[in-house]
Amino acid sequence: MTLDASRHPPLFALVDVNNFYVSCERAFNPRLAHVPVVVLSNNDGCAVARSNEVKALGVKMGAPWFKLKDLAREHGIVALSSNYTLYGDMSNRVVSVLREFSPDIEVYSIDESFLRVETLVHLHGDATAMGHVMRHRIRRWTGLPVCAGFGATKTLAKFANHLAKKNPVFDGVCDLSSMTDSERNGWMAKIEVGEVWGVGRRIAARLETMGVRTVLDLATTDVKALRIQFGVVMERTASELRGVSCLELEDLADPKQQIMASRSFGSMVRDIAEISEAVSWHIDRAAEKLRSQGSVAGAVYVFVQTNRFRQSDLQYNGGVVVPLPDVSDDTRSLTTAALTGLRHIFRKGYQYKKCGVMLMELTVKAQRQETLFDDVAARDRAAKTMAVMDSINRVWGRGTLRSGAAGGSKRWAMRSENRSPRYTTQWDELPVAK
Repeated sequence: MTLDASRHPPLFALVDVNNFYVSCERAFNPRLAHVPVVVLSNNDGCAVARSNEVKALGVKMGAPWFKLKDLAREHGIVALSSNYTLYGDMSNRVVSVLREFSPDIEVYSIDESFLRVETLVHLHGDATAMGHVMRHRIRRWTGLPVCAGFGATKTLAKFANHLAKKNPVFDGVCDLSSMTDSERNGWMAKIEVGEVWGVGRRIAARLETMGVRTVLDLATTDVKALRIQFGVVMERTASELRGVSCLELEDLADPKQQIMASRSFGSMVRDIAEISEAVSWHIDRAAEKLRSQGSVAGAVYVFVQTNRFRQSDLQYNGGVVVPLPDVSDDTRSLTTAALTGLRHIFRKGYQYKKCGVMLMELTVKAQRQETLFDDVAARDRAAKTMAVMDSINRVWGRGTLRSGAAGGSKRWAMRSENRSPRYTTQWDELPVAK
């Protein structure tokens, strides 16, 4: 039995996985523990995740891999290609564990979730004890290390998580709500204002011109002055730092107004047949997202690009919007439109580096306008076909069932020469104990 929420002030928790991509890799390959590891972006281009050992070497987020080759040889840095299938599944597993602690949860990103816990902390004694139970259970059940921050607002919970992660004294759990005002202000005075959730580099620079250099400075600045200079968002941020909750959990994100799917090729492509496969593959992904948010599209934008960094090559960027005769979420109709557009913009003699699609003019499917000539039976059959397709792909992995136009060779696919196995979603890549 939970307690009446109206009798308890809000208490938010932010739980996030430390060095998420690297931690996922280490969970299935213990030999990577204490080894400097980077995870690379699409086509093995840049460092998008770094272990603490790599951070200690001064490697910045987004550093190009080709510039790190000498440093990697010197310090034994292991570089791995992004394994998004594994990371997505591990993220879902962490969220499923967190749901056992609170049903009020907002998945903020692939490695972070907010929870409302004011009526539930008593089950564990207090927030700090609850945080340690979370850490232990997630580590035991998934192999991933997490930190937990607690505060009276989402912004304070985010700040507490930062303290928990950066200061060993907290042992991975920080509860700002249990601190005295002087203790909390002391920590705020030590941290630069740029570390506050929602305060980017440019805003931090502007705040510094006003004498706002620390988190405490922002919390004690007149909110009206902040609203005049920065708008209502910064006013709310300062209010949240004072303990006034302005941001509730978002159960569901607003439906996207456009859905984009694109990716660079692993090598240059000249053949329209290969580009057609790639465009169809992107449509498959975009259409699945479209259906998941209950929308239909009224138009499809398709584009192709050469590599602007290869200045010796002929350059060309082409794109076209193809209106649909009727709004649709059917992969087949969307693919037909996209390939029609591709044939219109494709030019021979160019080496293409990238293609992509965007679903546009999105509306809520339930609000679709009926017409006199609608074939209701055909539309129902199409909806059932798409539902089966999505169901199979959810169980067996994206792309298990796809349109014929998407092909099967994927010669155009991005480079991922050092990708680890998809341990949790592919039968032939399950971990093997020897």
